[in-house]
Amino acid sequence: MSEKRDYYEVLGIDKNASEDEIKKAYRKLAKKYHPDLNPGDKSAEIKFKEVSEAYDVLSDKTKKARYDQFGHASTDPNYGASGGYNYYSESPFGPDIDLGDIFGSFFGGFGGGRSRYNSNASRRGTDVEITVNISFIEAAKGCKKKINYEKIETCQKCSGTGAKEGTHPKKCNNCNGSGQIVINQRTPFGVMQTSRTCTNCGGSGKIIESPCNSCGGNGRVRKNKEIEINIPAGIDSKQILNVSGQGNAGKNGAESGDLHIYINVAAHPVFERKDYDVWCDVPITFSQAALGADIVVPTIDGKVEYHVHEGTQNGDVFRLKGKGIPKLHGRGCGDQFVKVHIEVPKNLNSSQRKALAEFENALTEKNYQKRRSFFDRLRNLFEN
Repeated sequence: MSEKRDYYEVLGIDKNASEDEIKKAYRKLAKKYHPDLNPGDKSAEIKFKEVSEAYDVLSDKTKKARYDQFGHASTDPNYGASGGYNYYSESPFGPDIDLGDIFGSFFGGFGGGRSRYNSNASRRGTDVEITVNISFIEAAKGCKKKINYEKIETCQKCSGTGAKEGTHPKKCNNCNGSGQIVINQRTPFGVMQTSRTCTNCGGSGKIIESPCNSCGGNGRVRKNKEIEINIPAGIDSKQILNVSGQGNAGKNGAESGDLHIYINVAAHPVFERKDYDVWCDVPITFSQAALGADIVVPTIDGKVEYHVHEGTQNGDVFRLKGKGIPKLHGRGCGDQFVKVHIEVPKNLNSSQRKALAEFENALTEKNYQKRRSFFDRLRNLFEN
């Protein structure tokens, strides 16, 4: 399940970072993940929002001080629903202390009134994260994949009530269904009102006398889920696909979370990807390089013919325009770059050696431009 990351970790700074360091880190990441520079990239949009949220807090001295003391609870009253603690119900001083009541006694509360944790409130389901491995060609061409993963679903047998079929949960008489017990305490500052979790119902506000046999009274069950997803052509490793509503079920009728699919692309034995371009090495013979020849070059779309020009040198690179990776959301394709490697023949027999020697003797310095240029520079060096 996904949890909110530490704001300092999001910006890649430590807690002693100066205002300038915070601003510099934010500008760098905001530029990297800005939606205008990453059109259609859902993962970049998520990260941009995360970076902006972190900067909003850490750039403000008051918010930063509260965050350093109370963490995410200081900025988000609903954070308890995301896996952290709720500012008003699960304080760092213990689960039975209502910080909203305490601060309200001193400062009149937040926002003009006292907020109270509602155990029966609807809560969106948490997100689920999985990793899917695909091949180089599947990433380049796009594909459909059936994936299996575990998620929390509403119990179908009791429809999420947690009560056995034919029965219903009852309102807790001890807390009158609120899940909280209000207690007045006399202190040196006067009478303070605090709230504690109701021990009779465990904070749910409900009593289930006959729990559901399927979910044990929880109202939700963990199940294996299989779905088919479309992986778009051009996707790359570390990119994220978001499937809305396929995460864990919400509570009390709230919507489900999302499914985040992290893509991992396997290496290819021939091709190497650089952004949307494809690179590969192709060996050719000495004669093909010297005389020129038609050679076969592999691409992600199959084999193509290419004419190597006369006098091709080892390490020369030629481009096959539009033969690279399709760009996400149909914005054309990258190119393929082919690097030529001239293979020197080995294990020559006597007749081959003789023929090669005769060929070499027939050549002059005019046939070797690089060699001639090198010795010219060397000669000038010694003469000077």
